[in-house]
Amino acid sequence: MAAKKAADPKNGMIAQNKRARHDYTIEDTLEAGLVLTGTEVKSLREGRASLSESFVTVDKRGEMWLEGANIPEYLNGTWTNHAPKRKRKLLLHAVQIEKFARGIQAKGYTIVPLSLYFSNGRAKVQIALAKGKREYDKRQALREAQDKRDAQRAMREHNMRG
Repeated sequence: MAAKKAADPKNGMIAQNKRARHDYTIEDTLEAGLVLTGTEVKSLREGRASLSESFVTVDKRGEMWLEGANIPEYLNGTWTNHAPKRKRKLLLHAVQIEKFARGIQAKGYTIVPLSLYFSNGRAKVQIALAKGKREYDKRQALREAQDKRDAQRAMREHNMRG
């Protein structure tokens, strides 16, 4: 899911996890910083990243890690290039980590990354405490979205005629 280059290099969306909003009910969100290497930042500035198979874990030491996020190797990098799917540490306050750690102890909850972006020149990831949807919940959400689109289309046609 290689995205286009962001218009403003200091602020802008790099990647979104669209499946997360489909597969999970989002309960609470947080913005977290990322510990990155130089080549990872350069690759992100080119708009190259994917969050499709990524997830967040909390280790025994009380640290949060982003795993499975794909930041491809920097094209102009040398032997100092990074591993594309390495674990990346998230920068959060201890209170925030504790709150999310308590949340995932409840059955069915997980922490998923929603988006990766630059904010004032720093790479940030928006994470969410989420509960997995069942298949019928997903179908219901799709049906509601389709009904909403149909209603808007009908209103637009009605307003054009009248």
